[in-house]
Amino acid sequence: MKNHAASIGMCSTSYFHIVRKVQGITCRRYSTSYTAKVTSASSTGRVLSAEVSPAHPLDPRGYPLPRRHLICKVTQLLRQSDHDNCHPSSARPKLNPALHLEDYLSSLSIVLTSNEVCEIMKSLNSASLAIKFFRICPSLCPKFRHNCFTYTRLILIISRSNLPNKLELVRGMVSEMRKNGVRGSISTVNILIGCFGEGRDLEGCIELLKNWDLEMTAYTYKCLVQAYLRSRDSVKGFRVYEKMKLEGYKLDIFAYNMLLNALTNDDKINEACLVFEDMKRNHCAPDEYTYTIMIKLSGKTGKHDGALTFFEEMLNKGYSPNIVAYNTMLQVLTSSRNVNKAILLFSKMVEKGCRPNEYTYHLLLNLLAAVGKLHKLDEMVELSKKYMTRSIYAYLVRTLSKLGHASEAHRFFCNMWSFHDKGDKDACISMLESLCSAGKTTEAIDLLGKLPEKGVDTDTMMYNMVLSALGKWKEIPHLHDMYETMKNKGPSPDTFTYNILISSFGRVGKVDDAVRIFEELENSECVPDIISYNSLINCLGKNGDVDAAHMKFREMREKGLNPDVVTYSTLIECFGKTEKVEMACKLFDEMLDEGCYPNIVTYNILLDCLERSGKTAEAVDLYAKLKQNGLSPDSITYAVLERLQSGSRKKFRMRKQHPITGWVVSTL
Repeated sequence: MKNHAASIGMCSTSYFHIVRKVQGITCRRYSTSYTAKVTSASSTGRVLSAEVSPAHPLDPRGYPLPRRHLICKVTQLLRQSDHDNCHPSSARPKLNPALHLEDYLSSLSIVLTSNEVCEIMKSLNSASLAIKFFRICPSLCPKFRHNCFTYTRLILIISRSNLPNKLELVRGMVSEMRKNGVRGSISTVNILIGCFGEGRDLEGCIELLKNWDLEMTAYTYKCLVQAYLRSRDSVKGFRVYEKMKLEGYKLDIFAYNMLLNALTNDDKINEACLVFEDMKRNHCAPDEYTYTIMIKLSGKTGKHDGALTFFEEMLNKGYSPNIVAYNTMLQVLTSSRNVNKAILLFSKMVEKGCRPNEYTYHLLLNLLAAVGKLHKLDEMVELSKKYMTRSIYAYLVRTLSKLGHASEAHRFFCNMWSFHDKGDKDACISMLESLCSAGKTTEAIDLLGKLPEKGVDTDTMMYNMVLSALGKWKEIPHLHDMYETMKNKGPSPDTFTYNILISSFGRVGKVDDAVRIFEELENSECVPDIISYNSLINCLGKNGDVDAAHMKFREMREKGLNPDVVTYSTLIECFGKTEKVEMACKLFDEMLDEGCYPNIVTYNILLDCLERSGKTAEAVDLYAKLKQNGLSPDSITYAVLERLQSGSRKKFRMRKQHPITGWVVSTL
């Protein structure tokens, strides 16, 4: 196309440029040069016309510069068609992006360059849309062919996307390049290495280097080392690093640290030390992360003095250790049980303004507990008082409770209670659990009542925890009062609450109260479960009312609840203690018929029942079944067998060796 400037009134930049050249005036050059031919001029030279040839701007490498207006227009058309296709309406029907773009490009007689195609794909900001455009490009411009640049750009876009099948798409692109004879560049390989993290694909990238006759660069080596490290293969990563050294290349500080950390985590001590020496030899100064890794490495090898040396060297070089560095050094001192140095380091940490985290206190707590100096924890908490948050107090309470230090946990809980307006629910639960386990039920009840003052909502689970402790320690009056509080003020009892009450009342022989609670459970919104029936059956049976226990057993089955091994074992024991041996044996057979397999406890109960009733032969046969079913006898089993063997009942005598137990009995 040709542009014509007809008069000076057009104020064309090209026109003034030509006039100045004609008049011999030196002028500033523009970024784009134009070539023009003067076709006519006035006698005075003030008016002329010129024919300007279209510009073909090139980049320093000689490639045509992309036309920005064209890129913007094509990008806009693609986005619009994609939006219309995703949100169709009767007013705007679906558009075919290929036809729409083809009409636009043909109207301008424009052929897209590979550089422009790359820029368009990049501007779309959508991997799926970039793939669609990549596919329709050859149909838009018949003379256009995808080359290394367009394939590489699309592979980069896909690799950075969140498409679920992006690895399969990238593999497909590589296969397509091979099929079409498109030779990739070293940038293509670098992108592929960065995309893949699995061994098979990385080996394929190395094969591509050979097929495309490419030489590995320092950046390629670095990408390959990091790819192997990301795939948790420090051996191959170190092997590539050694090849890299032979080529005269070196890593940057980030890659060195990544390799050092991987080798340290995999206990490749010698290799890690070699990399660290190479790092210093290559004038790559270690940073705080490097020193942190070397401290961890020294700790793993038991060189605690070496870890301290690295830490001091880090300080001398002006680095400020972060929380990871301090915790790593504390971990080394903890493993060597060096309490004094650990406390000194902790004090320096706080003095330098480095805020301790939960892991810091975890290390110190375990160290002090291991050496029996838990009282020093108060000193350390005082040192870091300005950093003590509610969550840290809560962590200390939880951890001390789990370690069995109830008194210390309670002291820190009181500190948290005093210094913070709002309580931590997890810490409160841990404290309740600790008090209940230690039998301090009065303190547990008192704490439960005060929790709302600190904004902690008490729930049924908390009440159940205290109720269970009261039942365990047989504090029935407190148990009854707390149950009444739940009914009147909340929280509402659940099935587990009722089960605790039934079991607790049964433990102290209050059968009527247990039956009453069971009836309240049936009349409530909760539904009795297997545990509810098991608790009531156990209560009735062990307090002498075996018939009522058996009736509850039948009722349980009628309501569609399948008795479990606990149900059968409980009832068999009840029958055995009331000398109803036949009923116990019948129930045992019924249990087997129902597909409920007895455990060693069930066998022990029935063995004891048979031995006490003098049915020694049946007991021996039952023991044989026990062994056949693959169960291992325990101390109770052997105690029953010992009574049988001693003939304490004097109703049966030994006659000959039994193939299973080593003896048999026969009647006198």
